[in-house]
Amino acid sequence: MVAVKTNEAESFIARPDPARPIVLIYGPDAGLVHERAEALIRVSVDDPKDVFSLIRIDGEELSGNPYRLVEEANTVPMFGGRRAIWVKAGGRNIAPAVEAVINASAPDCRVVIEAGDLRKSAPLRAICEKAKNAAAIACYADDARDVARVVDDELKKAGLAIAPDARSALMPFLGGDRQATRNELQKLALYVHGRERITLEDVMAAVADASAVALDNVIDATFAGRPADVESHFAKARGEGTAPGAIVGAALRHLSNLHRMRIAVEEGQSVTGAVEGARPPIHFRRKGAIEAALRAWTAAKLLDAMNTLGDALLQTRLQANLAETIAHRSLMTLAAAARRKTQSP
Repeated sequence: MVAVKTNEAESFIARPDPARPIVLIYGPDAGLVHERAEALIRVSVDDPKDVFSLIRIDGEELSGNPYRLVEEANTVPMFGGRRAIWVKAGGRNIAPAVEAVINASAPDCRVVIEAGDLRKSAPLRAICEKAKNAAAIACYADDARDVARVVDDELKKAGLAIAPDARSALMPFLGGDRQATRNELQKLALYVHGRERITLEDVMAAVADASAVALDNVIDATFAGRPADVESHFAKARGEGTAPGAIVGAALRHLSNLHRMRIAVEEGQSVTGAVEGARPPIHFRRKGAIEAALRAWTAAKLLDAMNTLGDALLQTRLQANLAETIAHRSLMTLAAAARRKTQSP
């Protein structure tokens, strides 16, 4: 088995093993796959822009001519120097081509194969993991520590600092795909161009999904008993194009989660403990509003609110021309009820 361990991937790419000139990089994180393939190419040739040093081949070409890879791998460079071949598998079956170059005499160049997510039984992955002269590197979605490292890397390159609350708000929007993470960070750096420090307001303006934030805000304001905020955030959500029925539906789903947490509170758990133990986890900026809602409502009253919102959702569908009025009125009614609860002795 010649699969490179996850914690050894970066060091392998920085100093690739000359005894394993054929490297398969694959996985569900396409951005990380491409980033690592590119990094490996950079350390394998003197000039990646030199067409004689770096040969690019796509999977479609190899699927039709499997021996093309062997020929290119054993070609003597015209002007000397190190050579590399960058193969992008795509959706084609290139296992025969890779098997041929593995079984041929050791190529005097680096062969980097960039592929998508491969099952353990996939021929291409199986071939590379079994061969002594090949290595396979899996690229999975970044965990919190990986994301934090990428954030530090991009902000250092941009010469930027970030406020602690801005960093906490930023992290949930990142991860999943390495390139997408870097793109968001570069967009944020461009947004604050001319300044040295990123604030919470910068993150919410440049990275957060405005429609999603507006929707969260109107829902949180409703159940925390803040009618004035419901008014303004409802207008923002509508301005972002969120349909009235979608707002009510999202509020109903959130209400179900609130009910679950409130039951836990009534069974003896603290409000803070119920919020911290929620799954999926609650974003830190919403915790205060949700704790206020849990203190304002009982489980029984939350069930009544579910019935109110369920009826409102039905009416937004039956009376499309009045959907905005129906949605707005139902949320304002619940916000007023929550406010009375928070103000009662």
